[in-house]
Amino acid sequence: MLLTSIDPFIQEFDRQFDRLARKSFGWGESDAGRAMPLDGVRRKDDVLLKFDLPGIDPDSIEVTVDRGVLSVSAGREEEYEQDDRLFVRERPMGTFTRRVYLSEHLDSEKVDAAYSNGVLAVRIPVIERAKPRKVEIHKAEEVKSIKA
Repeated sequence: MLLTSIDPFIQEFDRQFDRLARKSFGWGESDAGRAMPLDGVRRKDDVLLKFDLPGIDPDSIEVTVDRGVLSVSAGREEEYEQDDRLFVRERPMGTFTRRVYLSEHLDSEKVDAAYSNGVLAVRIPVIERAKPRKVEIHKAEEVKSIKA
């Protein structure tokens, strides 16, 4: 997912590539390809990313930023006894990672994260020069003619 610019061609390419990858690898809508859905919101002073991580041990969550890429990793382990016989498995297990490419307009040095009720919220501030600002309009003075 890119948080830099919106290009409909690229979005459609990504959507079709994801669809093809899910079909090729046998991923269903609830499998590993969808194990960490997210919402992203651009607000006045920051970007807020919310990752759904139900049933995840908060100690297994790791958030890192490296060269403009935010990575979120989390794990869910087996919860069954040795004598238990599993007959349905729809919840993905293991370690999941999601990467988000950050725009140069975001301050990757000041990322903060909080986990509550199965949702990981990651806040990334917008750098000062990228924030919207009002431009003052100066009234033009009368132009003096130059005689040659």
